[in-house]
Amino acid sequence: MRKPVIAIDGYSSTGKSSISKIIAQELGLVHMDTGALYRGITYFALQNCLNNEGEINLSQLFARLNEIHLEFKPIDQELVLFLNGINISNEIRRNDVAANVSLIACQKEVRDCLLETQREIAKNGGVILDGRDIGTVVLPKADYKFFLTASIEERTRRRFLELQSLGIETDENAVMRNLINRDKIDSEREVAPLRKASDAILIDNTHLSKKETIALILSQIDDI
Repeated sequence: MRKPVIAIDGYSSTGKSSISKIIAQELGLVHMDTGALYRGITYFALQNCLNNEGEINLSQLFARLNEIHLEFKPIDQELVLFLNGINISNEIRRNDVAANVSLIACQKEVRDCLLETQREIAKNGGVILDGRDIGTVVLPKADYKFFLTASIEERTRRRFLELQSLGIETDENAVMRNLINRDKIDSEREVAPLRKASDAILIDNTHLSKKETIALILSQIDDI
């Protein structure tokens, strides 16, 4: 029996990735954090494609996309992201990556580069993908679609605590500004903007714990 394809989209710091990982474990699915892929390319650009002003040179990045090999490998029962054979799972959570990932993610060349990779992984079912355009662009025929949202205050709190746990120094005002800016860029970009698919189930988890959000999603999925 073919296992389902599940798409979970939504805003930053709504718990998409961590929630998707747990649901994947519960249902015996493979989880792919698509946002990590874009962060991986952003990290590569910051390391290799800066202009004299210290900004990302997009033309240079596009010319070097064929040098980028991203893959997920299991470590301690968790899939982590490798860039050209190097574990970058912590590096992609840095502030400079967060500040630039929306710019990279809105580039058609980058999205085209990753689109077929994502579809290839999902074609046989048994996967859960999270991102911003999974249910609308990447996997429009997914068996189940969910869209997560939460208040900007709650998302700021969650993101701040995540950065603290990683040993990254910042302050809550800077985190909120980054989230608001990313929301604007992601929602207004011309290529695959962040939006809820018409057939996706909307979940506002501002006042829900991670456990409660997971239970709500699982209640919408038929036995597999």
